Amino acid sequence: MTVIDYSKTLMEQTMRWFGPNDPVRLDALRQAGCAGVVSALHHIANGVVWSTDDIQARKEAIESAGMRWSVVESLPVHEDIKSQKPGFERYIDTYKASLRNLAACDINVVTYNFMPLLDWTRTNLSHTMPDGGKALRFDMIDVAAYDIFMLNRPGAATDYSETVIALAKDKFETLTGPQKIALEKTIVAGLPGSEVAFSTQDFLNAILEYHSIGRERYQQNLIYFLQQVCPLADELGIKLVIHPDDPPFSIYGLPRVVSTADDLTTLFTAVPNASNGLCFCAGSFSIRDDNNLTEMFQAFGDRVSFIHLRNTQREEHGSFFEAQHLNGSIDMFELIQAIVEVSRKRGVSIPMRPDHGHQILDDLDKRANPGYSAIGRLKGLAELRGLELGIARSMVA
Repeated sequence: MTVIDYSKTLMEQTMRWFGPNDPVRLDALRQAGCAGVVSALHHIANGVVWSTDDIQARKEAIESAGMRWSVVESLPVHEDIKSQKPGFERYIDTYKASLRNLAACDINVVTYNFMPLLDWTRTNLSHTMPDGGKALRFDMIDVAAYDIFMLNRPGAATDYSETVIALAKDKFETLTGPQKIALEKTIVAGLPGSEVAFSTQDFLNAILEYHSIGRERYQQNLIYFLQQVCPLADELGIKLVIHPDDPPFSIYGLPRVVSTADDLTTLFTAVPNASNGLCFCAGSFSIRDDNNLTEMFQAFGDRVSFIHLRNTQREEHGSFFEAQHLNGSIDMFELIQAIVEVSRKRGVSIPMRPDHGHQILDDLDKRANPGYSAIGRLKGLAELRGLELGIARSMVA
């Protein structure tokens, strides 16, 4: 029996680092076993060019800690590009300038998303698990309570079942004033890496602007953006990898266009450029029970240049919480087996980070960005790496 040579095709171990203000230091990431770091210049406002000086400074900080800057996460797409407001073309030019500067600094995997207004959305950033750890949770009843009875979005009730509406009304009536403020802050006040924080009225106004766009036009806006930037990315040798919608279904009536296999087929058919790639976020895709993650990775694995591995546990009404990395709605063994097979076929080592992690042990008493405490991610990385190594070693040529 001949054991395969897996040394060049195992996933590259990385973790996300938010920069000098991140409570988790770079030396902790290296001690966790990371070869690479996933980072971005969050101090630069959306729509402003990333200069080579700023890029190089971040790169040198990472390299001085003994790792490499493997992936940019993220280079934000300005909201005016997404909605195609008058004059949005100038932000595409800015995006191109940042890509040129990243390429000049030898950084060639760039993540972005095309979710309108909000990055990933949760309703509880410290949900207590049975073991005492803290996890991120999305409760559809809380979302409906906020949407219908606090935000008062016109027509919101038509987006929910009668059961959810009744439960949301009961929930809203039990919320105290401080609890309402906390819920709204969690939903719309932004997250680490996001510069946007909305007031209630601002959020409602922004939502209504997107209602006038609609899903089909919004999908075309994404395609147009890629048609403008991908030829340059091809020339620069950059892989632009889109992060799927999180959650992968419409909330607040906002359009979603990167949620299913059909969405990916449309995107890659419309823009077949080699630079048009995918950040395969298992956790995001897994929230829909009609997404078969293994089949999706097999179908689109040639487009994947970055992987997020986390697990979710689906609940009633579209609710979910982020489970342990190896326990949840995803068959992580089956998915990683597909990743190993595709990586072998391509002959590449794809950067992977353990996406999020429970806040556990000593980290329960420390400040941490939601989902990005050190120990929970270390535990996830160790489990995922061990599973991958076991799968790779068990395969024969």
